[in-house]
Amino acid sequence: MLIVDDSAFIRKVIKDILEIDKEIEVVGLARNGKEALEKIPILNPDVITLDIEMPVMDGIETLREIVNKYKIPVIMLSSLTTEGADLTLKALEIGAVDFVQKPKNVFNVSSEIKQDLLIEKIKIVSKSNLKIDDKISGGKAIYKRELKISKTKYDKESFDAIVAIGTSTGGPRALQQVIPKIPKDINAAIVIVQHMPPGFTKSLANRLDTLSHIKVKEGEDGEKLMRGCCYIAPGDFHMSVIQKNRDYIVRLDKNPPISGLRPAADILMESVSKLNNINKLGIILTGMGSDGAKGIVEMKKANSYIIAEDEKSCIVFGMPKSAINTGSVDLVLPLDKIGDEIINRVGV
Repeated sequence: MLIVDDSAFIRKVIKDILEIDKEIEVVGLARNGKEALEKIPILNPDVITLDIEMPVMDGIETLREIVNKYKIPVIMLSSLTTEGADLTLKALEIGAVDFVQKPKNVFNVSSEIKQDLLIEKIKIVSKSNLKIDDKISGGKAIYKRELKISKTKYDKESFDAIVAIGTSTGGPRALQQVIPKIPKDINAAIVIVQHMPPGFTKSLANRLDTLSHIKVKEGEDGEKLMRGCCYIAPGDFHMSVIQKNRDYIVRLDKNPPISGLRPAADILMESVSKLNNINKLGIILTGMGSDGAKGIVEMKKANSYIIAEDEKSCIVFGMPKSAINTGSVDLVLPLDKIGDEIINRVGV
């Protein structure tokens, strides 16, 4: 384990947290990206935590070098600002596996960092699948953006299907390979739970919107689902869909987290399972844990079609594996085939 951060205090706190677990060994510390790149071939770490904002060589430039030269999983340390969220999304596109929020107050760093979650992420990420797709490494999109005027307008309401997607670790890059494939006249509305804190989901929605033919945005409480639109659950809110006459309405709430997660894919998918007069498609993509497994069982009971990402294309196979183990998954596909299958299933 190599910890890279320009703050000596944060380096020490993260080192102390990780060394609580006997399975994790911190082999080195670095003050900036240049120093980290000098130490990597000597220390050969299994995982790297990498601060984004550093002098001499920042985290983004350092990450590009790591992705190009090594197959070492990287977890970014990100500040909770608009700029920090945007840079984090950029890092995830380049090839970082996951990220951890940096504390707002450096003096409360040891209490604000969720120690168990950080340790769990380190362990899972150390075993992650790091097959970086050259088509999107370096932050390059697979699909070109259409002109804004060509996007689906909000007054186009009629659709016959709802696609519910759940994902976590590796999800932002996975979604970038799925959502931009969807044509603007898709005969569906899409709802997504991506495990991310507040602010980061907005940056994700904005980024996907610039790359996609359909409209992508954060879901808002009380808004009506529209054809050719994709709604991402805001960080720290559960998102569900309810039915009002012939309309399908987004609901946000702050009910207790499910297994520490808010938003939770289970909440979204269970709500979709209860909708009438609509075709339903449930999809579980890469992610740690088992969120979505209960939800797809309920969707399957309601005659939904269920797809899971295959192990080979997952960064972390946890969520798809849990879904597959329920026996409710109809089709297991590599990531690059899922967008096409959505189109085949719901039509345009």
